[in-house]
Amino acid sequence: MSRVPIPRHYGLDWLRVAAFAILIVYHVGMVFVPWGFHAKSPHGAQWAVLPMLAVNAWRLSLLFVVSGYASRALLTRAPGIGGFVRQRTLRLLVPLAFGVAIIVPPQSWVELVTQHGYAGGFTTFWARDYFRFGAVAGIVLPALNHLWFVLYLWLYTLVLAVLVLGIRWTRMQAAFDRVFAGPALLILPAAWLVCIHGWWFPMGYETHDPTHDTMAHLSYLPAFLFGFALAGSTTVLASCVRWRWAGAAMALIGYGFILTVELGINGGTPRWIYPLYGAAHAVQQWGTIVALIGFAERHWNRDAPVRQMLTEAVFPFYLIHQTIIVVVAYWLMPADLPGGAEFAILVVATVAGCWSFYLIGRRIDLLRPLIGLRPLPYPARKAAS
Repeated sequence: MSRVPIPRHYGLDWLRVAAFAILIVYHVGMVFVPWGFHAKSPHGAQWAVLPMLAVNAWRLSLLFVVSGYASRALLTRAPGIGGFVRQRTLRLLVPLAFGVAIIVPPQSWVELVTQHGYAGGFTTFWARDYFRFGAVAGIVLPALNHLWFVLYLWLYTLVLAVLVLGIRWTRMQAAFDRVFAGPALLILPAAWLVCIHGWWFPMGYETHDPTHDTMAHLSYLPAFLFGFALAGSTTVLASCVRWRWAGAAMALIGYGFILTVELGINGGTPRWIYPLYGAAHAVQQWGTIVALIGFAERHWNRDAPVRQMLTEAVFPFYLIHQTIIVVVAYWLMPADLPGGAEFAILVVATVAGCWSFYLIGRRIDLLRPLIGLRPLPYPARKAAS
C-alpha cells in the first residue's frame, strides 16, 4: 500500500477527546442507572437512562473509527508492517498488562465487597484472590473490565496487518472510494448494523470476552477498518460532509424511536419490539458517526494550543478513570449524600484524579510506557530530570 504520510486530522482529534470526555460522564452515570456496574449508588436515577441512551449506540464505534484512521497514519510512518505491529504492541499491551495488574483490581474488590459479601480487605484480595485465574462469586479474575477496548484494538491491529499484507490495498481503496462516495455511505453500514442489532442479536449484549463476543466484533472491526480506509480517502471525507445533515436526521429518528419505546413501556420491553428497537439503535449509531465525522471535517479540522496535550492525555485518562469512579463511589456510600451531590463529587474527583495521573506519569520516564505514552527522547529526559 502507499507510504504517503497521512496528514493529521485535527477534527478527528477533537472528536476523540470529546468522545472520551463523554465516556467519563457516561461511566459516572453507570453508578446511578439500573444497569450492572462495579459500584452502585443507593440513589438510583431511572431518568438518567434516557440521556445515556443518546450516546450509548455510537460512542464506542466512533472511537474504533477514529482509531482506525490513526492506525493508517501510524502505518505510513512505521518501518514496514512488522515495525508497525511491534510499535502498536508496545503501546497497547504494556499499558494493558499494567492496567489489569494494578489499575483494575480495586474495581473488582469494590464489586465483590458491595454486591457479593466479600469480607477480605483489598491487600488480601490482591495478594490471594485476584490472580487466581478463576472466578470469585461469578467474577472472573484477573479482570479486564473497561480495558477490553485496549485488547480489542490490539487484536484488530493484527487483523489489519494481515489484510494489508494479503490483499491489493490500492484496489480495495479505490473500491472503497467508489462505493462510499454517494448515499451508500449512509445505507450500507446502517443496513449491516441493522442486521446485527435488529436481526442476528436483537437486544443483545456485548460480553467483552474476545473469544465469545461475536456481536461486538461484527460491529467494531468493520468500524476500525472503515476508519483505516477513510484516512486514505478525501473523497469519502467529502461525502461525510455532504451527508452530515442526513446522518444527523437518521440519528434523531433512531433515538426518537428509542425514547418513544422507553417512555411508553411499563414493566420491560416486549419481545416483539426487540428487532425494531435494535434497528433504531443501528440507525442512530451510524447516522451519528457520519454526522460527527462530517462536522469534524467541515468545521473542527483546525489546531489549538491545548490540542496536543489533550490528545496525549486521552489514553492515560481512559486507563485510570473507571477505577477512580468506582473507588470514590465506594467511599461516598456511607455518607448518604443526595444523588446530585454524589454525581457532582464523582465528576470533579474523576477529572482531578485523571489529570493528576497524567501530569505525574508523563514526567517520570519509567511510568510513561505504562500509562500509554511514548518514552521521552534523551534531551527531554535530561531536561525533565
